[in-house]
Amino acid sequence: MVVLSLPALDHYTLIKECAVPVGTASSNIEIPVVDLAAAAGEGREEVRRTLVRTCEDLGFFKVVNHGVATELMGRLEAEAKSFFELPLAEKEKSGPPDPLGYGSKMIGPNGDVGWVEYLLLHTRPDVISLNSLATFRIIPDGQSFRAAVDEYVRAVKGVACEVLELMAEELRIEPRDALSSMLRDDKSDSLFRLNHYPPSPPQLQLQLQPPSGSRSQLLGFGEHTDPQLISVLRSNDTSGLQVCLQDGATWFSVPPDPSSFFINVGDSLQVLTNGRFRSVKHRVFADPTRSRVSMIYFGGPPLSQRIAPMEGLMEEGEETLYKDFTWSEYKKSAYNSRLGDYRLALFEKS
Repeated sequence: MVVLSLPALDHYTLIKECAVPVGTASSNIEIPVVDLAAAAGEGREEVRRTLVRTCEDLGFFKVVNHGVATELMGRLEAEAKSFFELPLAEKEKSGPPDPLGYGSKMIGPNGDVGWVEYLLLHTRPDVISLNSLATFRIIPDGQSFRAAVDEYVRAVKGVACEVLELMAEELRIEPRDALSSMLRDDKSDSLFRLNHYPPSPPQLQLQLQPPSGSRSQLLGFGEHTDPQLISVLRSNDTSGLQVCLQDGATWFSVPPDPSSFFINVGDSLQVLTNGRFRSVKHRVFADPTRSRVSMIYFGGPPLSQRIAPMEGLMEEGEETLYKDFTWSEYKKSAYNSRLGDYRLALFEKS
């Protein structure tokens, strides 16, 4: 567990619980649900329509009946907990991140911080950093941990590809695997991240009480969009995730559901659809009493992949909103930015 001394509190961002406008309270936000079992039968067309409409309106949805075994999800969560329960000195043997490996508090190289510790791993076996290898060496039966990661990533990648192919069908993109092939490519630049948000210690909770009587929360992971095509998230039964509506101001809390996956549109998919789909801004607050463990697959294209609006989606006479760039160029730009920056601004046409 991450335990910080009180002086370190100065380095953390404390954000008051977001005010939800009247009429758009979080309890009134219904998260769209995509049923992959229905997509395998007569309900496929309706599932496709729901999926595309959701990506246009919100950029975030829940996937149920996905076929990934509950036992597999639970096994990886248990392995992750075993790792995060190690003494900090042991965990730091697989860090600092490069950016792969173990990290805590610091999110990226540009000053962003959060009440979080994490493991960031590449999904390609030929892109394994020394830090990533060290991760599996410092815990008992590390091969079991690595096997659980590999099996889980394969399964979740399959879910991501199925979702992308449903999108392509509804958008009339040819071939059907035009999007999913970027993830299945041997050189796909996809990542896998395990986040652990420890509960804040009692003495720190006392520091968080605002004088006005309003409620404050400790920020676990600041607001941002994901730069890849698509992200697939599974967490335990602790809340904390918040998603922003496309108005850019209204936030709502996502009820935890450890049996389902939550999927959000990334920046690259926004560009590929010429802004028809919108990448979704999200953040995480730490729970004051319970740990939160999340597992995220970031589906990314090969580094050389050209990211530009797909011709099959462009109406006659429609102009592209973005300059041409490769995933490598965008990834480098994103890595050099702050977490909350609007990263696509540099690539938009004026």
